[in-house]
Amino acid sequence: MNYLRGFVPWIAFAAVSTLGWQWGALAGLVLGVRLVVWDRRAGVAADALILEQSTAVYFAALTAIAFARTDSGLHHYTAAMSMAWLALTAWATLAVRRPFTSGIARRQAPPEVWNSPVFIRLNVVLTTVWAAAFTVTAAALGAVSAADLGDAVSVPVQIAGFVLPAVFTARYPEKVKARAIAAATATAKPAATADPAATS
Repeated sequence: MNYLRGFVPWIAFAAVSTLGWQWGALAGLVLGVRLVVWDRRAGVAADALILEQSTAVYFAALTAIAFARTDSGLHHYTAAMSMAWLALTAWATLAVRRPFTSGIARRQAPPEVWNSPVFIRLNVVLTTVWAAAFTVTAAALGAVSAADLGDAVSVPVQIAGFVLPAVFTARYPEKVKARAIAAATATAKPAATADPAATS
């Protein structure tokens, strides 16, 4: 659920945009800023709020454009633009070796595992999956908008763009944990079953 929390402004944008894209952008901006403010007041480090800060920046720019030019042709491509921005954010965090999912995971994991190879690798994989999902979804939405296929096609595509990586995020850490436990058990077993006479 912590992973989905960071995407609340984007979900609100998609929902409220039915009343006008400028209002959807404003809703995304308000919620994005509130998330950053709440988390900072709660003591969350700024570098753990990469997604939230990126969200606030995007919606600040989109809100300004939407209210200044409500009839802008960009309106037709906002869904694709939103996913493209998320993809850019995710790929950028991988490029600087600060996968955005690690900031979210640190709120649940104890500090002693933050620098472990397993934790780092896990978040590289998770962020890569999100980045790939955003990229594919942005391209698909761009094609949907260009073909003017409407909400009947774009909404399911947007939902899939969030749901599929969310399901992977929910399941993959458990698989990694299970493998780690199995490996630890296999390593400990020879020592536990060693012949006492051999060490006497």
